[in-house]
Amino acid sequence: GGRGVGTRNMIVLLGTSSLTAGFVRALEARLKPLADEYSNIDGIVAVAHTEGGHHQPNNRDLLLRTLAGFVVHPNVGAVLAIDGGHEAVTNEALHTYMTQHDYPLDAVVHHFMSLTKSFEYSLSAAEAIVRGWLPTVDAMTRAESPLSALRIALQCGGSDAFSGVSGNPLAAWVAKEVIMHGGAANLAETDELVGAESYVLKQVRDVATAQRFLAMVERFKTRAAWHGETVEGNPSGGNLYRGLYNIYLKSLGAAAKRHPDVRLDAVIEYGERMTGSGFYFMDSPGNDLESIAGQVAAGCNLIFFVTGNGSITNFPFVPTIKIVTTSARYRLLPNEMDVNAGAYLDGTPLDELGRQTFDLALRVASGQKSVGEEAGHAQVQIWRDWRLSQPVALRDLRITPKAGKPLAIHPADHVPPVQLTGYRTADGLTFDRVGLILPTSLCSGQIARMCAHRLNERGVGRGKGLSRFVSLVHTEGCGASNVDEYVQTLLNYATHPMVAHCLLLEHGCEKTHNAYFRHAMHAAGIAPDRFGWASVQIDGGIASAIDKMMRWFDGAIAHTDAPETATVGLAAMRIALLTTGEVSARTAQSLAELTRIIITGGGTVIIPQHDGLLSSDVFVNAALKQAAEATLNYGQRPLERGLHIMETYTSHWGETLTGLGATGVAVMLAAVNDAPMQSHPLVPVLSVTDSPIIAGQYALDIDFTYIDVKASWAQIALGQLIMTLIGCYTPKMMRVGNVDFQMTRGLLGISF
Repeated sequence: GGRGVGTRNMIVLLGTSSLTAGFVRALEARLKPLADEYSNIDGIVAVAHTEGGHHQPNNRDLLLRTLAGFVVHPNVGAVLAIDGGHEAVTNEALHTYMTQHDYPLDAVVHHFMSLTKSFEYSLSAAEAIVRGWLPTVDAMTRAESPLSALRIALQCGGSDAFSGVSGNPLAAWVAKEVIMHGGAANLAETDELVGAESYVLKQVRDVATAQRFLAMVERFKTRAAWHGETVEGNPSGGNLYRGLYNIYLKSLGAAAKRHPDVRLDAVIEYGERMTGSGFYFMDSPGNDLESIAGQVAAGCNLIFFVTGNGSITNFPFVPTIKIVTTSARYRLLPNEMDVNAGAYLDGTPLDELGRQTFDLALRVASGQKSVGEEAGHAQVQIWRDWRLSQPVALRDLRITPKAGKPLAIHPADHVPPVQLTGYRTADGLTFDRVGLILPTSLCSGQIARMCAHRLNERGVGRGKGLSRFVSLVHTEGCGASNVDEYVQTLLNYATHPMVAHCLLLEHGCEKTHNAYFRHAMHAAGIAPDRFGWASVQIDGGIASAIDKMMRWFDGAIAHTDAPETATVGLAAMRIALLTTGEVSARTAQSLAELTRIIITGGGTVIIPQHDGLLSSDVFVNAALKQAAEATLNYGQRPLERGLHIMETYTSHWGETLTGLGATGVAVMLAAVNDAPMQSHPLVPVLSVTDSPIIAGQYALDIDFTYIDVKASWAQIALGQLIMTLIGCYTPKMMRVGNVDFQMTRGLLGISF
């Protein structure tokens, strides 16, 4: 059907935008075991990402091209694409794009689904669709195919000084063999070829191809400059530590993925489909996961990932063969690496090692599981949006520190007497005690999630007052430029009053590794010894790192006394207010009254800067004595109790929740006049409405409705917030697992 030959046969649950990420993950958890009942179905996997969920992004065409490539990928036996129907990138936009650009959509079993009803209803509807596909997808059986059908993605990550000596030349050797048999190979990571342009172009199809390659390199440099960055910022902490001291050394090694005898045949955009055989270059950032997503969308059905430090990267529906550059690292990570390229350094001829790796590639392409597939670990990240599309005065976009002083409000006429019993901690008063695993970068996120799941399954800490374990999985920490703001946000989560025990998990080769965070803690006056620390790479891989984390939490909990309790009033309340859809006068009046009650009682209310509530004259006039200006930077802790407005850079719901959680709030209230949104994994989010339409359409998702309340519902909402705060009520979206966590890139963050 024009899609190529698959190396796997998967059912893909595709989140068309980031706003359906929580849904597709929950759907995967429900459906994943079904694949075991069918011999020809290799898996049912979610593809969740961070894009398409706010305004009109600069990467809209890129995103549509990538999603379209996923849909028609030869490894996809069937695909269910899921949107909310109101995002910047929707199923309708995706379908239109695929039709206009002649993607063979009819050649794949597919369905486009919008979430217009409750979460549980939609899960059941989606499950019914997928169950109906199972016999059809299982009937797709393997058959012998020519080697010319193989499309190899050439990647490297966590590179060291040996990457260009052993690992990358080995991948190039195999790529040459594949191309000689009529197949294709795809080299990417534009900024990691700066300084090696002459080698890349030493053999090239024609002048036009060479010019196109050079133009893409210059375009990447220009975009970085718009955001105040240069490609010299690419090397990660692991690169620097292991001998790649600048981008030029790194690029010379990365370029070795092109064999000297192989010419550059074509240059394509990110996610653009490969149409024939030969050696391709695809524009992409050096960020490994973002680059791989583009190569998969381009049609690669096998991934070669070369690593010096021992990166554990895998993709959900395309197998990854991981090649480590030294024998020492291979011995450290035997359960994560497929090939030891260090054998070449130890004396094995490259031709012999190449033939062995080539044979392994054929076996994996024919169905043998890679090491990563056996581990059950995979991640997806699409090239994240960038904010600027032309030069601007960067000084006007730099973050200006906010004083953290509250806004003046009209005091409430009456404050109800409230008494709450909470726990005193070093970071403030709390009503809930949670164990937290903080991945220091995107590449350790899934391992953090796996460990938190295991801790919750075993009920660890329940007898010592812990309610649950949470992992805050995100996409930052390596391959991006917004490091300072990102690190401060995570530090605020590490010291959140709700967090009783926190462990930081590094991948091992990122920019913001454990040592980076220890240094940041010292600078902020935070004692690193109060936290746990683990490393996926240094501790010996996924299983070993999880075992270490489990032991640390067991020990930390066993040696911690119960915190002192205290009886407090409204002064202990730290809440955030958000709205979706058009804010009615009644909603605005009720939230103004709620704000005045809490703040007059000594508490704290935080509202995101972009929220429609602050555009309501009813709310502003009823609550504020002064202009509604930002008092906090994104994720900043307030210095004083009162009403605060948190600066935001986008209207993205997940990014807003993430920033609000970092401010230290203990509960959020979302007044819904549109579809209910995802919740936060750590901080509970109450969804309420006074709209009869929303209450009827999403009855199973809305926590409380006020359609029968004739006047202000502020007092009722206060009681419901208190019940949530003290753990007597868990919001519905949190209960069903519709949660997401997404770091902002701010105004100047870009991918490297």
